[in-house]
Amino acid sequence: MSLSKVTPTYHKDTYPSISPTKPSLTQAGKTVLITGGGGGIGFEIARSFAKASASKIIIINRRAGLLDEALAKLRQEFRGDTTEFIAHQADMASDSSVTSLWEFLHSQNILVHVLILNAANVHPMAPDTLSMDKTELMEAFGTNVGGNFLMSANFVKQPLRPKGLKLYLINVSTGNIHTHPLPNQTPYSTSKAAFTALMGRIADERPVDDVQIISFNPGAHYTEAAAAVFDRNYYNWDEFALPADFSVWAASPEASWLHGRFVWAHWDVDELKADREILRRLKEENGYLKVGVQGLNAFTVEAIRA
Repeated sequence: MSLSKVTPTYHKDTYPSISPTKPSLTQAGKTVLITGGGGGIGFEIARSFAKASASKIIIINRRAGLLDEALAKLRQEFRGDTTEFIAHQADMASDSSVTSLWEFLHSQNILVHVLILNAANVHPMAPDTLSMDKTELMEAFGTNVGGNFLMSANFVKQPLRPKGLKLYLINVSTGNIHTHPLPNQTPYSTSKAAFTALMGRIADERPVDDVQIISFNPGAHYTEAAAAVFDRNYYNWDEFALPADFSVWAASPEASWLHGRFVWAHWDVDELKADREILRRLKEENGYLKVGVQGLNAFTVEAIRA
């Protein structure tokens, strides 16, 4: 079956409507925190938010050396700009590390306006999930669900957050959550699906004016992790600028109508918003573009009682 080309145009690279230099997408005055920001997609997301004039960008990673290198590159590229860059070592799989991170931010009087959940655990890879040790399986869920949940909870409960201040929570998910079959990647795909489902449910609980929540598939990119498994010519890789710039668009009022939904960065945002059938389904079907059971529509509790 072909890829999920919901709009006539299927982008492989960035385009004007999601450009971080577009005035309506400005991040001026905002502090942005990016997990997994030391390299790959996370690093490119940091670059895009800098282009969007974010006041402060905080990149998080487990590896101190990678963080130091990324921080130096960002400061060099955007020297002379007003954006301040901060690097902080933290492990999303460790509750104490996540808690310590938010305590540090509070001690520095830093209020985060935009949280980009990009860090992920793609291991272990195994052809037979039931032959795995439970501890191995839960490593993926510990980061991709538990760590991301704790980051999100601390984000919305920041003591420095003024009453009524809208926040933006962006979940960098994966197309693997609806790839069937997907050999060797069951822990990764199911843990990412679980958290994307959780984000959709949380969006049901919290209005978009409180915290705007969007999950998206960033595409296939020749990252360090991909290079360890695939040859560069194995895929028709997407450009890093696509998910990076899409993140800026998703963290803006322009994307508010997709609150709680899962989309692909490849879909043209103008065509998406101009499609009357898509708009109708977003309005009438609470389960549309959310994690659920393929082939079945979402239903309400009231429907059971009827």
